[in-house]
Parts: sequence; structure tokens; C-alpha cells
Amino acid sequence: MKFNLKVWRQKNANAQGKLVDYTIDNINSEMSFLEMVDVLNDELIRKGEDPIAFDHDCREGICGMCSMYIDGRAHGPHHAATTCQLYMRTFKDGVTIYVEPFRAKAFPIIKDLATDRSAFDRIIAAGGFVSVNTGQAQDANNLPVEKAFAEKAMDAAACIGCGACVAACPNSAAMLFVSAKISQLALLPQGEAERSIRAIKMVEQMDAEGFGNCSNIGACEAECPKEIKLTNMDRMNREYMKSSILDE
Repeated sequence: MKFNLKVWRQKNANAQGKLVDYTIDNINSEMSFLEMVDVLNDELIRKGEDPIAFDHDCREGICGMCSMYIDGRAHGPHHAATTCQLYMRTFKDGVTIYVEPFRAKAFPIIKDLATDRSAFDRIIAAGGFVSVNTGQAQDANNLPVEKAFAEKAMDAAACIGCGACVAACPNSAAMLFVSAKISQLALLPQGEAERSIRAIKMVEQMDAEGFGNCSNIGACEAECPKEIKLTNMDRMNREYMKSSILDE
């Protein structure tokens, strides 16, 4: 297969970026999108050119590192899939593919397609944790959890923090991510210790990082590779209101 690629190239955060044209041939249809970029980078290195910088790690749809905006969609045209789960058989032979980094004020570009998403880490550090006693782990059966709550908590915990929700949102809002991290702890007894302050601290940190406000468009849920639901935002708002009342 042969493809024409228009890839965003930017030397560093302060440099002016632009789309650069590349043509790549002899691509196997069973290659993943990241493997195709690997092949392109090998060609660039052989020519003595600077390879394209991009984020990747597990390549199994788990780590959330493979952030690319492909043909106008976060992670590409597949529903509920990360970039590493996107295969070249998805595209027609000879088409032009646009590849850009996730764009948001809170996700500054490091180089080319690689962005700094450490804002998510700082939000987690602000309140997305639970207090535990040191020593031997308590038996799980000592903390019974209703099945319905356990399932909702697990659904929220499926969030991999990739940032597709932010990239898809026209306001660059991070509320789907934050609400998922708040929900997974609010639904479990282990999360009770910090429950009164968790939502306030995480939301305040989210605002401090420069993320936009949610306007209920729903693009975040539509592009989320783990299908995190908007209903988590309702829970986050309730937790925030409760925290605000207790704080007073």
C-alpha cells in the first residue's frame, strides 16, 4: 500500500510548526499506524533526516501514550480504539492522511507529535489517591462492595489518561478524565478518607492547568477509546458540591 502523509513537524515548543509532505510505499495492510510511522522514520534516518517524534509505549491499547490526531479525529477513525490499535487496512490505498498532535493549551507540544500531558499527573497528585495504612494488606472480603457500585467503579477506572477527550473537545476541557478519576474512588469504600476534599482539589488543579470548561457537546465521550461515560461528570459535580458544603 502507498500513502501520502501530511505530518506536523515542530522542532520544539517555541518553534513554528508546519505540515510536511511524505510519501511512503510498500506498507503492509496489517501494520498498525505506529508501525507505519516506524517505517517512515527508518527511511528518514537512512536519508540523514530528523525522525518524527511521537509518544508510544505498550502498543496494546493500555498505556494511553499514543496520542495522535489523525484525519481530524483523536486516535483516528476507529471507534473506541487507540492509535496503536488502528491498522493501515482501515485506509484506502493511495489516500492522503493528516497526522497532527493533540492540541490544547494544557498539552504543550514538546516536538512534532509529542506533547506534554503531565497536567493529568498533577491533577491525580492533587487528590486522586487514597490513604492506606502500612503493613500487611487487608483481606479484600473485609470491605464488601455492592456489585453495581463495583462495576461502575471499574468502568470509570478503565480511563487510561490518553487525553483524547481534551483533544476532541472544542473547549479543551478535561472534565471526562477528571470525573472518571473521581468516580472510581467515590464509588468505593477505600475512597472515603479523602472524599470530602478530593473533588475540590482535583477540580481546582484542573482549572489551574488551563483546561477549558465543559459545554456538554459530548465529543469527549464519542472519541474516548475506553468509552468513559458522561454520567461520570454528574457524579463529579455532586461530589464537588458536597465538598464545597463540607468545606464551609
